[in-house]
Amino acid sequence: MSIPTILEKILARKAEEVTERRAIVGLAEVEQQARAADTPRGFARALQEQAKRKQPAVIAEIKKASPSKGVLRELFVPADIARSYQAGGATCLSVLTDQDFFQGADLYLQEARNACSLPVIRKDFMIDPYQIVESRALGADCVLLIVAALSDAQLAELAATAKAFDLDVLVEVHDGDELERALNTLDTPLVGINNRNLHTFELNLETTLDLLPRIPRDRLVVTESGILNRADVELMEISEVYAFLVGEAFMRADNPGAELERLFFPERKRVISSPDVD
Repeated sequence: MSIPTILEKILARKAEEVTERRAIVGLAEVEQQARAADTPRGFARALQEQAKRKQPAVIAEIKKASPSKGVLRELFVPADIARSYQAGGATCLSVLTDQDFFQGADLYLQEARNACSLPVIRKDFMIDPYQIVESRALGADCVLLIVAALSDAQLAELAATAKAFDLDVLVEVHDGDELERALNTLDTPLVGINNRNLHTFELNLETTLDLLPRIPRDRLVVTESGILNRADVELMEISEVYAFLVGEAFMRADNPGAELERLFFPERKRVISSPDVD
């Protein structure tokens, strides 16, 4: 398994972070917090119901920065962005919580979820069951498992932990080999296809279209990265891909929710105004 250099760095730091967090709050205490958390909002179900109607099921991302692009949004208020996304027609939210590489924070997830009624995925680099339990304690409704970062045994263990704590799982793949591993290891309904090559950072929407025929019909495909204009959306919809994870295009817009509506629901022909995010 060839892991890109940047991912190796992130995973090495993530292992240190888990050790640090575990020393502050033990697993037993985090499990208690997780079992006391609000009932999950049904992340997978929300996407499936929207896609069944052949309507865009948009996971709108709240992300301040990335390792390759730096800061994407200077004025960054997660609660305002979450409300804007909900008004714009988002089905779910994705919130980056990795601090060292994406300038994220656990608090951002909590603020965003408390500001709206949408289900939320914790977007982070999951390598340890502790993080899965911690995600539920923070209020997440779903977690991301990146096949490129995990062995088959880790995938199975983390997915089982998620199931035990009523969390949905979005498994992310980048190529055919990773897709095969995901399908052989997990029976989770959401399969994310990331159109960004982790080695070169190049974007190619054909990645989703090429892998599509290999995915069973009972799985919902989520196309990730590279959806930048109406033509990209229409290309996916023609191929019966209705679930999207989009972040950068929205984060760079003055009003993220209005940009979401423009990109995915142009027929509405109305403008969302929110002084908090303008």
